[in-house]
Amino acid sequence: MAEVILDNLSKTFRSKTGDVHAVKELCLTIQSGELIAIVGPSGCGKTTTLRLIAGLEEPTSGSIHINGALANNLAAKDRDVAMVFQTPALFPHLSVFENIGFGLTLRKFPTPEIDKRVREAAELLGLSGKLRCRPSELSGGEGQRVSLGRALVRRPKLFLLDEPLSSLDAPMRKQLRGQILQIQRLSKVPMIYVTHDQREAFAIGQRIAVLNRGALQQFGSASEIREKPANEFVAAFFEESVG
Repeated sequence: MAEVILDNLSKTFRSKTGDVHAVKELCLTIQSGELIAIVGPSGCGKTTTLRLIAGLEEPTSGSIHINGALANNLAAKDRDVAMVFQTPALFPHLSVFENIGFGLTLRKFPTPEIDKRVREAAELLGLSGKLRCRPSELSGGEGQRVSLGRALVRRPKLFLLDEPLSSLDAPMRKQLRGQILQIQRLSKVPMIYVTHDQREAFAIGQRIAVLNRGALQQFGSASEIREKPANEFVAAFFEESVG
């Protein structure tokens, strides 16, 4: 099982109007089998952190270790990381079965293995009856479940989820949160879940990392953050969720 270590990870974007420090010397350790939530206001560095881990952005400084190996110089395709975005980004001309199995097909997995993995994921996500459907025939929640299935069948070292439920209504968010927690329990693969919603962070994260302006404000359990906020920002940010 993988462990993820971010050591003084920083990302600065250069522009004509001045540097933007999106992530500032971030230090986090995500244990094998752990689900952590990263939460903070818009522009705090949540998504940039995920993109750095996935290899979609290059860090300005600091290091990323996945399962004991330095990942900084690895291409995204070589990190064995699966990422789920806010929108499913499904292929409209492919069936649900083909969308879920797309990554395996691309990697030339044997057909019987693709069939086995896709059907197992579909059963877990309640999609067994939708495997022949096209994305246009799915609800928003079903489309996001297909996206989760596509990540799940890869059996990666690490799952990264970037606000995957933010476009769904409250009942569907609650249902899919339960399925995400079930996936994490069964796979025992570390998972990093980004959200702007304090309540969602409390509901899903075994530990919660609170970011503001690219810097880590606090990293701990929901009870630690509720009872002992590290600073005024953390206290005020979480008070908003119950106020």
